Amino acid sequence: MDYLDRLIALRIDSDLSQKEAGKIINKSQQGYDHIEKRRAKLSVEDFASLCRYYKVSADELLQLNEKK
Repeated sequence: MDYLDRLIALRIDSDLSQKEAGKIINKSQQGYDHIEKRRAKLSVEDFASLCRYYKVSADELLQLNEKK
């Protein structure tokens, strides 16, 4: 599971539609869908905005603190 999969899970767990999630980062539903389907890149700024919205650290989403 990568960071996009974790973001999708957070969106679903938060009962947000793609349209609502897109509004957080000033994207249309279609633009947000393209990010989730990996047709478009998620900018660092948008990633940070989503981290703040979901109240999770970037480290947690990227699993940087995970022991190997």
